[in-house]
Amino acid sequence: MYSRKKIILSIVGGVLVGIFLVLGSLSYIVNSLTGSTTGTLKIIAALNIMKNQYVQAPEPDTLVTGAIKGVASSVGDPHTAYLYGESYKRLLSETKGEFGGIGAIIGEKDGVPTIVMPMEESPSMTAGVKAGDKILKVDGVETKGWTLDDTVSKIRGPKGTTVTITLQSEDGNVRDVSIVRDTIKSKTVAGKIIEGDIGYLRLAHFSDNSPEEFGKTLKELEEKGMKKLILDLRHNPGGVLKASVGIANYIIPKGPVVSVITKTGQKEEYFSELEKPKYELVVLIDKYSASASEIIAGAVQDTKAGTLVGQTTYGKGSVQTVIPLDFDSAFKVTIAKYYTPANRSIDGVGVKPDVEVELQKPVDGKIVDNQLDKAIEILRAK
Repeated sequence: MYSRKKIILSIVGGVLVGIFLVLGSLSYIVNSLTGSTTGTLKIIAALNIMKNQYVQAPEPDTLVTGAIKGVASSVGDPHTAYLYGESYKRLLSETKGEFGGIGAIIGEKDGVPTIVMPMEESPSMTAGVKAGDKILKVDGVETKGWTLDDTVSKIRGPKGTTVTITLQSEDGNVRDVSIVRDTIKSKTVAGKIIEGDIGYLRLAHFSDNSPEEFGKTLKELEEKGMKKLILDLRHNPGGVLKASVGIANYIIPKGPVVSVITKTGQKEEYFSELEKPKYELVVLIDKYSASASEIIAGAVQDTKAGTLVGQTTYGKGSVQTVIPLDFDSAFKVTIAKYYTPANRSIDGVGVKPDVEVELQKPVDGKIVDNQLDKAIEILRAK
């Protein structure tokens, strides 16, 4: 009898210990997520109130989506976002170099969605959309309060459909532009010989296929006699980190290109294996050159592989990763900052050009590219 009672007490004691361990583990997880048990209980209580008390009982998925979007927006980082549905599909298609829409790279400036660059021969360029145009409305609905991904998702749509965008140009003029959407195949690189042995290569943004396009275009220009190169990164918003490293291997001498450091101090370095650059190089940059563009600009400057001409760059020195949450959604989160070969962080600062040249305003409606003219002048002297 005594031994049986002892066994029962032992079992009960074991169960209680197990319960306490589980509760302790849950408490640890809760505290690690929000910093306090109270904080997590508030979130649960808020979801419960909305589910049971709100007059129109929202769908559970709507509540979850709102909660996750709130987590992303709470840090005040425009590059951290919850991607779901079309916004997630768009990201996947963009990195592969093909997507649907109006053919414009859209970023965020001073909290307002802004056209970074209309793509060559795209519906947006045909409609007269300009770099620097602020997007105030999409189909009559104000973009105020939208995330960058919200804005782009609203602008995207099936080929042949029309979207009307209210734009404010840099001089303050507001206009409505109606654009017929199309399938956009993103060719990121274009090149030509502009004078004698001087080649010109325009890189629109960095996608997975950009290094291959870059190498192919360089070879074509070499066959036409190129010995000096102007690389135009103006209005280039960046893109895939590894694409910038792949391109650096054509123009940056052997050694470090960029290093990425996480919040824990973990460091990952990326290198160029190029024994010796082939070309005298000038890189054109402006205030819209961002992210991967700044990796290239910073590496060129630090290794003295060429001369930077134009304006100080955007100043996006952070690295994002996309973490899938399920088959149809993911969390894009800033996980690190990157540093140039000379260990400079350009986040919020940008890369200052070696030769500063403000782009001249059009004269009698004619565009004068004095930044390009300066690049040609520098290469002539070399």
